Amino acid sequence: MLTPWFGEFIGTFVLILLGEGVNAGVLLRKSKAENSGWLVITTGWALAVMCGVFTAIACGSPGAHINPAVTLGFALRSHDFSLVLPFFAAQTLGAIAGATIVWLHYLPHWRETPDAPTKLAVFSTSPAIRTLPANFLSEVIGTFVLVFVVCAIFSKKVAATGPAAGLGPYLVGSLVWGIGLSLGGTTGYAINPARDLGPRIAHALLPIAGKGASDWGYAPIPVFGPLVGGALAGLLARLLAI
Repeated sequence: MLTPWFGEFIGTFVLILLGEGVNAGVLLRKSKAENSGWLVITTGWALAVMCGVFTAIACGSPGAHINPAVTLGFALRSHDFSLVLPFFAAQTLGAIAGATIVWLHYLPHWRETPDAPTKLAVFSTSPAIRTLPANFLSEVIGTFVLVFVVCAIFSKKVAATGPAAGLGPYLVGSLVWGIGLSLGGTTGYAINPARDLGPRIAHALLPIAGKGASDWGYAPIPVFGPLVGGALAGLLARLLAI
């Protein structure tokens, strides 16, 4: 059972359960964390990534991508594309499952929250200023930083002096925290197609009290922007041999 496919599924499940859990805690009415702000959200997502990476490794995926953009970037870096489609499927299904558990966990709070866009914001990203070309560029830049710096963290040159075994997930979590604080204010930093697409599918399918539309018109931005950013980072990492 502990296969790379399962590791990616369960790692992404944990990522979304904890990441969208902090969204729900901050956004939904009558939560004890209501209105606690952006710093809480970015911190929660950073810790969610760390926990997701540890879980993915422990459950059979040593690479612990938990993100199709990372999978694509590493495939372009190595020219091995055998894991792309299986991992994409595992990550998306894990994200749908994680979002479903968040809905169940906060079940009484959906009815207490009158604003439908706020409920959608628990599940998927939306831009602060809706200008699709700029929104797309933001996702490309944020994901490029994610994938390129992950390549650097685990590069041979860095590995020669560190990080020590087991430290990698903490560093990746810190990287995601930094991206959220520095670059996340424009689009909510999806930087992960599964993180946005899977929960958006869950939002569309689940009987969420008082929900509105799932905003499929914006959905391609947090899917294709991160894929482009991850691909560019993987190609540069290959060019620089890091």
